[in-house]
Amino acid sequence: MTTIAEYVSSKELMGNLTLRELRSKYKRSLLGWAWSLLNPLATMLVYTLVFGFFLKVPPPRGEPSGLKNFAFYLMCGLLAWNFFTAGVMGSIGTLIGNANLVKKTYFPRELLVGSLVASAVVSFLIEIGLLSTAFLLFGNVVLPFLPLALVLVGLLTMFTLGLGLAFSVLNVYFRDVQHLVNILFQVWFYLTPIVYPLQIVPEHAVIFGRNLPARSLFELNPMVGFVESFRDLLYDLRVPPAGMLAYLTVVSVVVFGAGLYLFGRLEGRLAEEL
Repeated sequence: MTTIAEYVSSKELMGNLTLRELRSKYKRSLLGWAWSLLNPLATMLVYTLVFGFFLKVPPPRGEPSGLKNFAFYLMCGLLAWNFFTAGVMGSIGTLIGNANLVKKTYFPRELLVGSLVASAVVSFLIEIGLLSTAFLLFGNVVLPFLPLALVLVGLLTMFTLGLGLAFSVLNVYFRDVQHLVNILFQVWFYLTPIVYPLQIVPEHAVIFGRNLPARSLFELNPMVGFVESFRDLLYDLRVPPAGMLAYLTVVSVVVFGAGLYLFGRLEGRLAEEL
């Protein structure tokens, strides 16, 4: 209860830290917030050219939307992944980057990670709004599915914040964490069906001499669920399976709770370590 009271009393500080992150993101940039649109568009063009044109990865036809467009299919997963990456990777160095603030005064240090993730949420929501507008222009009426998409954004934010809290505090004690996580995310990206459809993963495969349910194991990756759920809502125009939503809810709550617990256990010596 004391911790909750601290968070409530620090809501103004949280708002100011979030505004600081948003203002510094494109400070002294000529295009400013236009980069929030240009960066994902540039990535989309590169991946569409490589995977859609050269490698000719066929996008599945949306059911029941009937839409078949690789760029739209890609963006549904890519925006979610970009938000997840920005939130976690940005959080890793935020305690070290704000060492002077941590050592000068007391406040809930979780707010530093929370404000960075909150600023990433703002960018993510802008990108989803622009993508939804593009879907509408192409005849994909996504409006009825946007409320559930916002719920999905909330779950992904909890998942991102939990990992961000854990990695940020571990990185203070073990500076190798940021390098290990960078490698992890490179592997994680290709273990998530962003540039390819989930259907190409076989139902069963022989792994280490054993016939295993490859796709079921593949779907244990929470980002697979998030990416496929966003595609269900925006690309296919259907509600994701209830079992998948329940799984994502449980994973998000558990990861957030574990990250918050680990941060609390290691927070005591942050000033000394920094």
